Formats: sequence, structure tokens, C-alpha cells
Amino acid sequence: MTTLTEGGARGPAAVSVPLLRSTVRHSGARCTALALVSMASTGANLLLPVALGRALDLLLAGDPDGSAWVLRCAALVLAAAALDAVETVLGGTTNAGATAWLRHRLVRHVLAVGPRAGSRFGSGDLVARLVGNAAQAGTAPATGAALVAALAGPLGAVVALALIDPWLAVVFLIGAPLLALVLRALARDSSDCSTRYQRAQGRIAGGLAEAVAGHRTIAAAGTAERTVARVLRPLPELSRQGHRMWHVQGRAAARAATVAPLLQLAVVAGAGVLLTRQHLSVGELLAASRYAVLAAGVGVLVGQLSGLVRARTAARRLDEIRSEPATEYGERALPPGGTGRLELRSVTVRRGGRAVLDRVDLVVPGGGTVAVVGRSGAGKSLLAAVAGRLTDPDDGEVRLDGVPLPELDRRELRRAIVHAFERPALLDGSVEDTIAFGTGRPSPARIREAARAAHADGFVRRLPEGYATPCADAPLSGGEAQRLGLARAFARDCRLLVLDDALSSLDTLTEHDITDALLRPTTGGSRLLIAHRVTTAARADTVVWLEKGRVRAVGPHMELWHTAEYRELFGTRAPTGKDGGAAARDDTTAHGAPRGGGR
Repeated sequence: MTTLTEGGARGPAAVSVPLLRSTVRHSGARCTALALVSMASTGANLLLPVALGRALDLLLAGDPDGSAWVLRCAALVLAAAALDAVETVLGGTTNAGATAWLRHRLVRHVLAVGPRAGSRFGSGDLVARLVGNAAQAGTAPATGAALVAALAGPLGAVVALALIDPWLAVVFLIGAPLLALVLRALARDSSDCSTRYQRAQGRIAGGLAEAVAGHRTIAAAGTAERTVARVLRPLPELSRQGHRMWHVQGRAAARAATVAPLLQLAVVAGAGVLLTRQHLSVGELLAASRYAVLAAGVGVLVGQLSGLVRARTAARRLDEIRSEPATEYGERALPPGGTGRLELRSVTVRRGGRAVLDRVDLVVPGGGTVAVVGRSGAGKSLLAAVAGRLTDPDDGEVRLDGVPLPELDRRELRRAIVHAFERPALLDGSVEDTIAFGTGRPSPARIREAARAAHADGFVRRLPEGYATPCADAPLSGGEAQRLGLARAFARDCRLLVLDDALSSLDTLTEHDITDALLRPTTGGSRLLIAHRVTTAARADTVVWLEKGRVRAVGPHMELWHTAEYRELFGTRAPTGKDGGAAARDDTTAHGAPRGGGR
């Protein structure tokens, strides 16, 4: 029966973890080989006492076959050593293979889930799970195979005692329940403290990731010491649970060390009595003493069981990642000749029980340009994410050229909708690779054309190796990085281009030139712009004004500009006095909205 202990840790009855089973199945061949080698090594160790006893009896009797049995004993010792070496190598390769498989599978799942994974777990805790916990869970197959062999040793030794004399096995089995209780207590206590330990690790990793991301803010505020204290706040809990784990294992080992010698002494005493009655030979007494040591040797079991408990706890944390459902895609294709008409129908998105977007209806006409404006927290970036299916709405529907986005094939969707972000991710590789990153690689000529359209070609050519310069070696400003992100978007033909404040780090002249290139009729497709600058909103065909997650108004920039609250979105106060109308008109012209139209 599955039980829950304090802190959410499952009790020792909960051995089955879905991801753990999958990992063992994946490592089936290696696990089988490892189990066979481990069992062979255990078999050699079980044969050695009886061989030693036989050799001793023959030597004491002056039998010439005694020398041959000594050689057999030496062969068993060499075989056990060789098998132990093979077991070590197989165990290491099994751990490495299982860990690599786990990480590959989990990273693919995290990418399939998308931004929800980072929102639920936090980037630091997510990395801790994918790196540290995956390595711990990856030891489960090898540890399980080794545990089977470790169990076979004591069981085989008890059988061997029974074959020497049944009373020796009975003497040992009388005290065996005490060893079982020691192991059960170890499994129960280790599971709880291991869970708490790994959670504390995750909290430290999460705090560290936040501190690294905000290092400039921390430096500017002079709060480094306070930040260190905040990141390391879970450290006492980590230390406490770490000490507790060692205490649990030490207590189990101490109890086993108390019980095991008593059992060994009882078996040897019983064998001595049988020897005096001439029911055993001297060699059988030697064998019985060795088997008593093997039967009571729970020290190996303590280590293996502790490792399996830690692996199971880590696998449970990885299963929490897998429980987050991946984004599902359909198999439909977009109709040919579509112009990129985007429709949001009564779209609602909730976060933390609050509607961040509330029944939003929006149409971006095919080939048109729509700017979305609003105060901070109005839901603009979330609307952009919904439009490109980086997140799905809780209610409502999003369509592109009449096709619901969830019904589209994944590659079809990613070819049709292209994003540019305020802080684009410049992944490993060269500058050219960064611009080409996406579904299908554009030609070198198209990459350079896109860079010119984004005003990135000039500074890229000044880099040490031009387009072949690794991004990690390219000293880029925020505006230059943003232009590479725009070039990545311009390098693809798409039906919908979504710019999530992707012009914010550009100077006014560069923004004007890029917007000109963006709004050319020859570019095709439609455009959805998240705008914070009045110049961007002024050049769009239509402006959607979001307020507290709802659409407050839709219309050309010139019409909305007559509303004082709309002007305040761009830092322009409402005019006062009888010249207010003229002031509004002058302000409109000054902010780049030509009196003749939105472009």
C-alpha cells in the first residue's frame, strides 16, 4: 500500500515510480548483463567457503587432492576479482547510459511543454532536477541489479548453511527478522530525508538562477551580501537533512554491526557443538563460519538500499516534470494562398486564479499590421504568446487563416508564425547560425539580406570573423542583440510575424528604418506588434488598446489619440485649457503620426 510520510515523501511501500520503470526497461540489456556478472561474482564468493573447507579437510587428512583444491580456491579468488572489475565497468556504463537517456527524454519533454515548465518549477529548480536528480535517478538500474546480487549472497549463504546442517540455518533465521527490521527502518527514514534534501537543493538552485539573471540590479543596488544570504537561506535545512541521512545510514549500519556478529557467533557456536559431536568436519566448520559472515553481511545491503532510495526519490521529482502535459499538435495544414488572417475569439487566460486576458476578441486582417498597446500588466505579451501558440488559452479559440491553431501540424505552425522578442536568445553557434535558427535553414544570401533589413549587417561584418563569429565571443549591446533577433524573424517567409516589444532597444532612427522595411507591402503576411512607443503605434493600420486584460478600444492611432488616457500611455499628459485641441494636434504630429493617416 502506498503511504505518504511527512513532507510529501512516500513510504517504503511505494517502490514503483513510472519513470524509474521506464529507465530500467531502457537499460534492460545492460542491467541483464550486470545482474548476470553480479550473480556470477556472488556465486564465486559462495563457492569459495566450501572449496576452502574441502581443501582444509583433504590437507589435514594428507590426501594428495588437497593441492588441487587449493588451486581451485585460488581460481575462485581470481574469478571473483575479475568479475568485480567487470561489474564496476558495467555499473559505470549503465549509470552513464541511463542518465543520458533520462536527460535527453526530459529535455525534450520540457521543450515540448514550453514556457509552462519554467513557470511552474522555476529555471534554477528545473536545471537542478535535469542535472542532479537525473544523475541520481540514472543510478537506479545498476543499483537495482547490484541489490539483487547483494540479496542473493545472504540467501545463498543461508541455503549453504542448511546444506551443511539444517540446524545452522535455523540458528541464523531466528535472528534474521532483526536484520529485516533494520533495513525496513533504513528505507523509511532515508526516503523522507532524501526528499527534503533534494527539495532544499532545488530552492538553492532556483535562488542562484534568479541572482545570476539579476546580477546587474543586485550590483547597482549594493545588495550582494543580502542576496547571498537569501540564496543560501535553505542551506541549514540542506545541512540538517544531509546530516540526518548520514545519521540514518550510520544508525542502520551500527544496528546491523550489533546484530550480525551475534548471529555469526551463534552459527559458529552451533557448528562447534556439531563438530564435538562429530557431525561436522573441521573444513565444514570453516565453511559454516564463512557462510555466517556472508548471510549476516547487510553492510552491502545498507549501501545499495540507500542508493536505491535516493534514486527513487530523485525519479519522483523528475516524474513531477513529466506530469506537466506537453503541447499537443494536430495534423492539418494551412489552406494555400492564405494571407495570415489571425482571429482571437473570446480568449481568456488565467494565471493564479486571475484572468490576465478576459474574453478578448481580436482580428488581424490578412496583410495588415495591428499594434497592441496598454499599461504594464495589461496582458500584451501574453496576448502575443497566445497569438503564436506559445501558450494556450483557458477558454476561447485562436485561428490562423480559418484553422484553429491546435489543429495545425507543429512544423506547419512554426513555419507560419514567426516571433521576435525584446530579449532574443542567442544560442550556441555562430552569428549566422543564430540568424538561421528555426524550422528550415535559410540560404546564406537570405540570412545576409535579413541582417541588412534589421540593420545588423554593418556591425556583424565588423566582428572578428564576421558572420562566422561565435555568439559567445561577440560583444553585443542590447540593441545589437535585438537586431539579430529581428534578422532571425526577417529571414523567413511567414503568414504572421509577432513582434513582442522587439524594437524597444533600438534608437529612434534605426527603429524608423526597420519599421519601414517591416511595413513594406512586398513583405507579405500580417504583423502583430506589441508597442510601447508612440511612433510604432502611429504607423500601424489598427491599434488595439488593452486595459486590465480586456480590449478597451480598437481603431486607428489618430482616432485613439484624441482620448487623453490613450495619450498618457505614451507619457503625454492630457492638454488643458482652451488650446487643448490644438495642443493635442501638435502633439500628434510631434510623435510621428502624420495627419494624413496611420502610416
